[in-house]
Amino acid sequence: MSGPETGGSRFGGLRAMFVNATLKRSPETSNTGGLIDLSSGIMRGLGVEVEVVRAVDHDIATGVWPDMTEHGWASDAWPHLYERIMAADILVLCGPIWLGDNSSVMKRVIERLYACSSLLNDAGQYAYYGRVGGCLITGNEDGVKHCAMNVLYSLQHLGFTIPPQADAGWIGEAGPGPSYLDPGSGGPENDFTNRNTTFMTYNLLHLAALLKRAGGIPAEGNLRTEWDAGCRPHLPNPEHR
Repeated sequence: MSGPETGGSRFGGLRAMFVNATLKRSPETSNTGGLIDLSSGIMRGLGVEVEVVRAVDHDIATGVWPDMTEHGWASDAWPHLYERIMAADILVLCGPIWLGDNSSVMKRVIERLYACSSLLNDAGQYAYYGRVGGCLITGNEDGVKHCAMNVLYSLQHLGFTIPPQADAGWIGEAGPGPSYLDPGSGGPENDFTNRNTTFMTYNLLHLAALLKRAGGIPAEGNLRTEWDAGCRPHLPNPEHR
């Protein structure tokens, strides 16, 4: 089994960004933050540079443009956060379940990611190509898989690459009860959650390392610049009918 030194040599140079979509401002305890600590701790132990951002601590404007100050908002923290996301090889969106769905903060983060999805990288592909995405979900009623489906679909639709088993979560008994970090919840000791979080973390790292070594997703048949210029791979060219 690979130890930290071997892992560090394989994953050194990778950067990961965890976005916590809790509704709680810092320094209030976030149960989602407890699960982030597990995954990010594994990454840091393997030599990965990790940044954790609590989205609600930042003045992220509502909207679907890259910079909402250009559309009537007095301030918008998103452009700076976007730069930090684009500096990472791995993006993990993490959040709680409310009313069986992702939090309003998670929805806003995904909307702002979408706002930048038309931007292009140096190869002419959509900007998020070559980056890996995953998610962590916490709650004390049902909804982990529903929330994960929404997040992972959104990320792949925007251009992120999703590895196998790219989600993990913890859920308590149905009805009012302890949250992940509450005393006696059993969350931090839950073998199923710990296994899935560990597998997800390594799968994110493996795929990110593969993509980094390969220079990203091959720029063939997926270039917005060529499509806009009239190139239609494997489709009839109406100019030559």
